Amino acid sequence: MTVRGAASLGIGAMVGAGIFALLGEAGAVAGNATWLSFLLGGVVATLLGYVVAKLGARYPSRGGLVTYLMEGFGPGHLAGVFSWLLYFAAIIITAMVAVSFGSYAVALFIGDGASATSANLFTAGVIVVVAAIQIIGAEAIGKIQSLIVVLLMAVFAVFIAVTMGQMDAQLLSPSLYPSAFDIVSSIALTFFAYLGFAVISYAGEDLPDPERDLPKATYIALGITTLLYILISLGVFGTLTVDQVIQYGETALAEAARPVLGDAGFAMMAIAALLATFTSVNANIYGAVGSTSALAKTRQFPPIFGRPGRFGSTVGLTISALAILLLSILADLSAIASLGSVVALVIFLMVGLAGLRLRAETGSSALIIWLAILSTAVVLIVFAIQTAQDAPETFAAMIIVLALAAVLEYVWTAMRKRRDVAGTA
Repeated sequence: MTVRGAASLGIGAMVGAGIFALLGEAGAVAGNATWLSFLLGGVVATLLGYVVAKLGARYPSRGGLVTYLMEGFGPGHLAGVFSWLLYFAAIIITAMVAVSFGSYAVALFIGDGASATSANLFTAGVIVVVAAIQIIGAEAIGKIQSLIVVLLMAVFAVFIAVTMGQMDAQLLSPSLYPSAFDIVSSIALTFFAYLGFAVISYAGEDLPDPERDLPKATYIALGITTLLYILISLGVFGTLTVDQVIQYGETALAEAARPVLGDAGFAMMAIAALLATFTSVNANIYGAVGSTSALAKTRQFPPIFGRPGRFGSTVGLTISALAILLLSILADLSAIASLGSVVALVIFLMVGLAGLRLRAETGSSALIIWLAILSTAVVLIVFAIQTAQDAPETFAAMIIVLALAAVLEYVWTAMRKRRDVAGTA
């Protein structure tokens, strides 16, 4: 995989999970200051991107973040628990984006009055198609991502030029901004839109020179995506009211193109959304398969995740695809986003601490790592407080997911020890 392919992998993962799937959710919290939330989320992601890139250059592996946690804390219970959490985060992200794909597909091909079954069929379809692509291999994945990202950039350029030229500045007035607490809380959602950059770390073994190529791909992907998010959110919230953005939800970006470009504009952005969410599902499943395969090799995960599949890739691909399919059909999008945000922030907080412990080996700046850790901790605490107040059921689900990761780790550790004893008997 080339630097361009790896950067495209990250951009594809971020754009699909972010600007399409989360714009309405972020707008419900940050209002017309969503552009500022995306900017601050990009700053936090870039700080963490520095930590991840340094770790990836030193420890190139398809295990990605899992490898860094194990290097930082050793292959014990702590790394095991967070390995399960990382896997959960990948499943949650991919499910959320697959749901967004289904929503746009229904809006484009069926229109108003479509049943939930129609959306579920489109959602299931994209998961199955992407699973088939994973069997082809990393080279094909990189080429597909690069092609689609180039097409997306062209569409976004048209959208930004048109909406920025026609936007109503009064809709973006700072006097309409929500409280600073709400804006900080919303960073958890907009940061969630940047999580795709971590997928680049899984390409470590597929890059010819990881020490040079991995950081370059990470910074390119984050820089392009941050600028893109800011300009698009300004265009959307400068065209639609906050209530309209919330009402349209996943399809808000396409609706923002309608007043200026008409139905053709809506169709153009809906097609772009299908491409973006497709690349995001593709990139995130690629990361999930890579991490579970690496974990199976080190026995942090059950061996079944690393076993060759009947048609190629691994059994972990089948398990992951089924988990994504079930979650995307059964769960609510807003609950998925909130749950995924907390899980991701907890994981990156630990990755930051791992980077701090390994800074001598990676040659990293302690100041930048501390800024990454502190900014992540602040966003996590504020978002957790607001979620506990406004959505206690989602907060309870967060606790359950954390507990489930701990239970799975201890159960698998006990099973592994029994197998070892039986093997030596």
